[in-house]
Order: sequence, then C-alpha cells, then structure tokens
Amino acid sequence: MKARTARGMSLERLAALQQLSSPALPIGGFSYSQGLESAVELGLVHDPDSACGWIDAQLHTAMIEAEAPIWCLLYRAWERVDAAALARWSGWFQASRENREIREETRQMGKSLASLAAELGWGSPAQHTLLQRVEPMTLPLVHSMVCAAWQIPLDAGLAAYLLTWLENQTTAAIKSIPIGQVAAQRILQGLRPKLPALVAEAERRSTAQPPDLMTLAPQYGIIAARHESQFSRLFRS
Repeated sequence: MKARTARGMSLERLAALQQLSSPALPIGGFSYSQGLESAVELGLVHDPDSACGWIDAQLHTAMIEAEAPIWCLLYRAWERVDAAALARWSGWFQASRENREIREETRQMGKSLASLAAELGWGSPAQHTLLQRVEPMTLPLVHSMVCAAWQIPLDAGLAAYLLTWLENQTTAAIKSIPIGQVAAQRILQGLRPKLPALVAEAERRSTAQPPDLMTLAPQYGIIAARHESQFSRLFRS
C-alpha cells in the first residue's frame, strides 16, 4: 500500500495531530532524558552548542536509523491489520533498547498513551482489542496506531513523533545543563528544518528488503547505561 502524504491534510487531522504531539499529553515524556542528563554529568554536554550536537547525533543515529523506521513499519502493519508484524516490530524495537531504563521508558509511555487513547476513544474497539494482545506495548506501537486510526499521513505522523522527541530533549537540556528557554528554541529551530529529509530517510529504510535498520550507537548506549547508577538525577533515564 502506498503511504499517504501530508499534502492536503485536513485542518481537523492537523489539529488532532497537534494534540497527540503536545508536550502537555499526560504520558510522562517530560520525565525522561534518554541519557542526556548523564552526558551533562560527564561534561560532554555543558552549553547550548554541545546540547545541540548531542541531540543532533541521537536524532541521526538512534532515531532515524532504527526507531523512526520501526514506527513506519508499525504504521503500515496497523493499516494492514497485521498482528504478526505488529508483534514482530514492537518486540524488535524493545529488544534494541540499550538498557533497562530505556526499555522501561518505552513501555511506560506506550501503556500511558494506550490508556489515554482508550479513555478518549482514539481508535476503534477492534484496534484497541488488537493493541492489548500485542506484547511488548511500546510507544511507537501505540503512537502509530493512533495515527493510522485517524488516517494521519505517514510522513506527517512520523514528523510529529520526531518533533515531540526533540521537544522532550530540549526540555531535558533546559533542566539539566541548565540553559534558557530561548536557547532551547534556537536548538529546535536549528534541527527542525532537517525533519523532512530525515522522515524521507526513515521511510526509505523501512521499505528496504529487508528493512535497513541499525542500532550501533556505542557512546549513547554506554552513557545512557551510566545513568542507572548516577547518584543525583532529575530524570528517569
């Protein structure tokens, strides 16, 4: 099935996608730093420029080479109602997480979003029944379900997923370095224009045979794992 594109998306769907992507969404994204706090503790991130470099590096590796293509594969599996593919790729994603905290993060946020979606009627009863049967319940699994249920175009849904991740990272930088709100917005402004090309790259990786996935990010994995034993911290990962 050819993926829909964001061109011509209705205002209703655009507003729905903005709600799904809001930092106010009560799924706990604000409580995680995904290793950034540990990078601050080690002195690798210490100002707006080094924060931008760290976030940009994770965006181009951990996100675009693995998590974003997995989101695409899950989205298409929801369109096909392919339970086997949903379980396969959600399980693959969970297994690719580098440490316990990162695995717990995607499960907690996925379950929180699933609960919210059920409460607000985001998705059909059949979709929610299938969702409850898929293990593990990860964040990209549930987020892609909501986008598919609302018929949000794949590229728009993925762009929103990535922008939400970027906003969570800049919020973590504000609290942990710390930096100011304007500096954080400059980081977003610098990275946001890269999203169209990165979305296209993630789509390309997801349609390759086999999917072109790579999880090699050793510095990120080591630093994120160090956070589990960090003495003083603000974030859960």
